[in-house]
Amino acid sequence: MGANSGKQSGSEGKASSSISSDLSSSTDQTSTKAPKNAATSEDSDVSMRTLSTPSPALILPRSSPALFNGSSTSSSSFTAETVAMVHSPPQRCPRQPWDQQGAPIDVLPDHAFLQIFSHLPTNQLCRCARVCRRWYNLAWDPRLWRSVRLTGDVLHVDRALRVLTRRLCQDTPNVCLTLETVAVSGCRRLTDRGLYTVAQCCPELRRLEIAGCYNVSNEAVFEVVSRCPNLEHLDVSGCSKVTCISLTREASIKLSPLHGQQISIHYLDMTDCFALEDEGLHTIASHCTQLTHLYLRRCVRLTDEGLRFLVIYCPSIRELSVSDCRFISDFGLREIAKLEGHLRYLSIAHCGRVTDVGVRYVAKYCVRLRYLNARGCEGLTDHGLEHLAKSCSKLKSLDIGKCPLVSDAGLELLALNCFNLKRLSVKSCESITGRGLQVVAANCFDLQLLNVQDCDVPLEALRFVKRHCKRCVIEHSNPAFF
Repeated sequence: MGANSGKQSGSEGKASSSISSDLSSSTDQTSTKAPKNAATSEDSDVSMRTLSTPSPALILPRSSPALFNGSSTSSSSFTAETVAMVHSPPQRCPRQPWDQQGAPIDVLPDHAFLQIFSHLPTNQLCRCARVCRRWYNLAWDPRLWRSVRLTGDVLHVDRALRVLTRRLCQDTPNVCLTLETVAVSGCRRLTDRGLYTVAQCCPELRRLEIAGCYNVSNEAVFEVVSRCPNLEHLDVSGCSKVTCISLTREASIKLSPLHGQQISIHYLDMTDCFALEDEGLHTIASHCTQLTHLYLRRCVRLTDEGLRFLVIYCPSIRELSVSDCRFISDFGLREIAKLEGHLRYLSIAHCGRVTDVGVRYVAKYCVRLRYLNARGCEGLTDHGLEHLAKSCSKLKSLDIGKCPLVSDAGLELLALNCFNLKRLSVKSCESITGRGLQVVAANCFDLQLLNVQDCDVPLEALRFVKRHCKRCVIEHSNPAFF
């Protein structure tokens, strides 16, 4: 079980020297060589998990990688560790008898190490690679690199992605055949340059998360979508410069007319993409016809017209959120209702133009609806709840908080028809009293969460709910109830 020897061929030495010089030129400052037996740099602010599903198509050889000479660092601890990782691996771990070795971990077989490493976040995996030669070889097993997850405001994420992808491309020039997930949400220093690196090197990418990376533009996103045909999950929430999802012009020309402009994305989160307008949503819908999950929270420029395009091109949507889209009205809900039995989740929170009329459309046609968030829809009344209760009897979660026109009568209709209700919020509903809640508790035995904060609910009603729904967590503002 000893470590691999340090013998390297002349060609490997030359290759490693060139890669080492490239990596050194990509950093800001120079530093000393990594220690032989342990990593000493500070932990970077990264919290993530690495997948470990085997990929038989690309397994690193047992021999150790080419030795890299020299090392470099940057203002980001993670980048420094990454650079050190792809540079010269530490000397081999000397084997010692059990009575002389404090922690005899070296006796574990390789498959045990791989199982352990598979649970480490990316930055910790980089640190493990600096312990000894054997760990270095194991840490670069392709099965550990199906995902890369980075985070941190000060992280030089463009550089980190470039260094990582360069090392992962070592045995398959220019492409990382194993990397399927890149999650860099919150890395505010990510720019188009980092996304271009991902697009060029990761053709098998299936999941990309860049939430909060506000320096990313449309062009870089188009490049990823065009070069990664298997991309299914895209999170660009908080990317304020992103106004559309489409293919590049070059990719569109190369595709056949039958394949056309299709993109395989199923999940798209564009929350807080404030610049998104109806025209952009039209383009997204016409290109991403396989969408099943779409989140457009706080896309404040969207109107009912945009929803019309969405329903025409994306009839299979199961989850849709247009919360805080202030221009969405009952006409928009009439378009959403055309999704019919496909729709399971709908959030229209704080859409002030929505009334009972729009909710009636949704209730009539979307009979398989399981989740509805109508918080802050002040035009919703007991009549709307009546249609919802009678048509959507399998409803499991309902939020009607801050709907002042909803009363006990609406709750009673809900409780007598929706027996599977598990989550209910009536926060700040001034007309709700203990009578309505008692009817809910007496009929919805599986209730798990009840929010009655800022409601005039007597103590006896809260105790009644607790007796009948023993697993229910009650969120309240009554100091006498505990």
